[in-house]
Amino acid sequence: MVRALARSDPTMTGTLSNRHTRAVRLWLYAAAALVLAMVLVGGATRLTEAGLSITEWKPVTGVVPPLSHEAWQAAFAQYQATAQYRAMNGGMSLEAFKTIYWWEWAHRLLGRVVGVAFLLPFLFFLWRGRVAPSLRRRLWFIFALGALQGAVGWWMVASGLADRVEVSQYRLASHLLLACLIYVALILTALRLDERTALLAALPGRVRGGAVALLVLVLAQIYLGALVAGLRAGYAYNTWPLIDGALLPDAGRLFFETPLWRNAFENILTVQFDHRMLAYVIFLIALLHAIDVARAAKDRGMRAGAFVLFVAIVLQIGLGIVTLLWVVPLSLAFLHQAMAMLVLTAATVHAAHVGWVRRVVEAVPRGQNRASVVPTR
Repeated sequence: MVRALARSDPTMTGTLSNRHTRAVRLWLYAAAALVLAMVLVGGATRLTEAGLSITEWKPVTGVVPPLSHEAWQAAFAQYQATAQYRAMNGGMSLEAFKTIYWWEWAHRLLGRVVGVAFLLPFLFFLWRGRVAPSLRRRLWFIFALGALQGAVGWWMVASGLADRVEVSQYRLASHLLLACLIYVALILTALRLDERTALLAALPGRVRGGAVALLVLVLAQIYLGALVAGLRAGYAYNTWPLIDGALLPDAGRLFFETPLWRNAFENILTVQFDHRMLAYVIFLIALLHAIDVARAAKDRGMRAGAFVLFVAIVLQIGLGIVTLLWVVPLSLAFLHQAMAMLVLTAATVHAAHVGWVRRVVEAVPRGQNRASVVPTR
């Protein structure tokens, strides 16, 4: 009974064979890898100010880039009509325009590839009866999030094509957060289909809560990071540990916008301060959680997961500080964004591991000694 439960989550796989389950799992990991690539390319697109270089949204025909000199001139003329070009890139050459155009085109192409790479295998697995009903609902929901992401992406770009020289930080942060949620959903779903050789001992609720809290906080920090990027807040207050000359800036400068909630999204000082403070909170919780897991968990893999997550968070904080002190050079800014995704990956895997423990142990029939179910990896 124990080994049967340990094979995989029965609510997700139904009566599917291990071979079919493994194929579905590998497909989900591949889709997650594509989403990760899209997020990284999107980050580079933002850093190179390329996001407004394509001023139209053509879901089908837009996959074909300009193929002639005349087509390139027409695309360039459309960009020259934007406020960003007039304010920031006046006099840009056609060759320079092509550089930013290719970044945005690659980002949009990856979005299309992700959609196709998810939908076509999904339909095949459905046709072959290799997706259990509960998993089917979850996968349709993920697909719906992907479709919504495309709409949010254009909604974001459209915000910068009127009188702004960049996209709205609200929409930028929403776009990135939704991409991260899709990425997390894919990994969590794939991990729930993962095979296990033995059940793990139950853990205290605080350990499970700590793992989930860290995942939520990392997502929140990525959202704040997108606000920082959208407002170009990293180019201001380039000192550490002081910000605006103090550890805690004057309240009058933190909260001068009205209504007060706007400061959290539009006040450059407040946005950067919030990003810093949440980093400190995540560091402290990750440290305490790693210590807690080391004491409470008998599984070495779980202890290693908590340690890896803590180390990744420390590295990300250090990289963020250096990026700020050096006034956001392009290479460091890109590494900081890429490292954020690695932290998110580590937090997701760790939270899934701890959550899987709870789910499977609770499936052990009443009367069996749950505490005696110890990992053997």
